[in-house]
Amino acid sequence: MAAKRFPILFIAPSRIGDAVLASGLVKALSDEVPEARFTIAAAPLTAPLFAQVPGLQALVAMEKKPLGLHWLSLWRGVRTRHWGLVVDTRGSALARVLRRSRRAAHEKGAPPAHKVIDAARLLRMEDRPPAPFLFTSPRIEARAAALTAGAGPILAVAPAAAWIGKTWPAERFAAVVRALLADDGPLAGGRLMVVGGPADRAATDPVRATIPKARRVDLPGSEGLLEVYAALRHARLFVGNDSGLMHMAAAAGAPTLGLFGPSDESRYGPWGPSARTVRGPRDFEAYRRADPRLDQAVCHMMDLRAPAVLAAATSLIAQTAERLEA
Repeated sequence: MAAKRFPILFIAPSRIGDAVLASGLVKALSDEVPEARFTIAAAPLTAPLFAQVPGLQALVAMEKKPLGLHWLSLWRGVRTRHWGLVVDTRGSALARVLRRSRRAAHEKGAPPAHKVIDAARLLRMEDRPPAPFLFTSPRIEARAAALTAGAGPILAVAPAAAWIGKTWPAERFAAVVRALLADDGPLAGGRLMVVGGPADRAATDPVRATIPKARRVDLPGSEGLLEVYAALRHARLFVGNDSGLMHMAAAAGAPTLGLFGPSDESRYGPWGPSARTVRGPRDFEAYRRADPRLDQAVCHMMDLRAPAVLAAATSLIAQTAERLEA
């Protein structure tokens, strides 16, 4: 007799970074509940991250509407079903009113912790938090392999961020890229992969221009998030601002160096054994004092110098050499 299917509604975070950090929950449920059948509700921006989840029955892209009407639309679509489990990373009221056997929803008031641990608390897994993980497909992996084919290690960088306050100057990215890929640099003979969206040209183009086209891995703007994630698996090193792409790189297993200033690495640092952070002389609270709401249109990253980032990147390359060569 076939196993009875177990319907799970997973309401994902709306931002790419948060969605990646919570993605390990889906992997854990998929591994531990083979009969799981997922309906995943996410923002249009983050929904593509979950497109290859095994047992996916429906992927709902929730367009934000005034007065929270997007929640009403979702409720109408899922209210008739009895759910085995509802996992709500956003802590909405929806999980309380649906018919379900079990509810796992974000609760306010928990002590601050890294976002991966925050997510693990939903399933009471904080003592063994599942690492971020995105499912791909053979087609996506083949596409990534074709995009990254060539000789030499790949240095991936993400010079953009959602807010100018967290955006390290492009000219400093360019200086670090030149030093790492120089003939006497730790990634000599390597290639450059610059990742970012179509709206990030002002930050990405000056960095891309530092390396001849023959030594670049140019990802067309048409590539999806999962293709970029799969391509990041091939990177020898990733250097980037605190952003969704930084979390994707760490989840992909690339040695990841996150550049931090007005964000808290104890909560938002890249997750994984090969992930590190670097910041300038000010701690996070110093930025909070200068910009209490963290919303000023000011680059707060100016005190993070290129030599400090280069030293941290070189150290991470050395620390991960043995593991990657094994």
